[in-house]
Amino acid sequence: MSNYKKVASVFLAIAVVASLSSSTAVAATKKPAAKPATKPAAKSSAKPAAKPAAKETVVENTAAKPKNQSRSVVSADWLAQNLSDPKVKIIEVSTEQGLYERGHIQNAVNFAWHTDFVDPVNRDIISQEKFTALAQKAGINKDSTVVLYGDKNNWFAAWGAWIFNIYGQSDVRILDGGRVKWEKDARALTTAVPAPVNGNFVATKADNTLRATLAKDVLPVATGKAKADLIDIRSADEYSGKIFAPAGFQELAIRAGHIPGAKNIPWGLNVNADGTFKSVADLKKLYADAGIDGKQPIITYCRIGERSSLTWFVLSEILGYSVKNYDGSWTEYGNSVGVPINNPSGTVWGKL
Repeated sequence: MSNYKKVASVFLAIAVVASLSSSTAVAATKKPAAKPATKPAAKSSAKPAAKPAAKETVVENTAAKPKNQSRSVVSADWLAQNLSDPKVKIIEVSTEQGLYERGHIQNAVNFAWHTDFVDPVNRDIISQEKFTALAQKAGINKDSTVVLYGDKNNWFAAWGAWIFNIYGQSDVRILDGGRVKWEKDARALTTAVPAPVNGNFVATKADNTLRATLAKDVLPVATGKAKADLIDIRSADEYSGKIFAPAGFQELAIRAGHIPGAKNIPWGLNVNADGTFKSVADLKKLYADAGIDGKQPIITYCRIGERSSLTWFVLSEILGYSVKNYDGSWTEYGNSVGVPINNPSGTVWGKL
């Protein structure tokens, strides 16, 4: 019996030791299992949430963007640095005849707005075929960056930009401040006329989404049959009917006033005193204050469609709104029979 007890005691001791070892092993295996729920996982999930803010700051601070965050506007500094770039084609379109000949920006080719951009017989813009020939003669290729500038705050340079866009040139820009600011900054001018090698640009079919016509676009809005924001960019005196046109201009209508429903936002309000475009924020506010925010189509007009091209450029190319320029403008509308007119001043043809 005593031997039996001894054996039993031994087995009991072994069982106790085994039990203790098993508990220790379980505890040891449980410890690592608790670690995955530790804080490093939460720490790594917090970091990605902070990254977007840093990314936005980098985008906002990107250098090389032209003014107004628009590729369509280049500064005088940018142009000065790219004068010799073969991809950059510079075009002067000035109101004053002979200005180009007295001095122009290096490598600039002269386009005369009153002959080069229009049909010489019919009242219309230059044809697709003739524009192809004009652009090729100026050395313009499919991949060229076309930079236009001119006098009077880029008045006719914007007209040129509108036509380039109509005929499918993909990269068209305007020199901020135009000729006036270039001269004020005492930048170099030359009388040397370039002789570029013919380019390979081919005009596409006219993009009529950029051009308003009387019957299809303007009259339906004037008579309340369609919705669009009409912007009359002429002076307050032209808009009210007090005068038919600015002094000295030949193209006239025999009725004064404006298209019913049009809002008067003179084109000169788009630029600063030095001729540079106002900031995006200021431009948005200018039009928003008049109830125009780009939520519905916009039609711009003036007297013959050239001043309104600058407003078209601002709204379409800088602000990104959907805009058509009505190049028939007041000389077509005010000479049309039977169209509705608002003439607050009551000025009558022949009784000035």
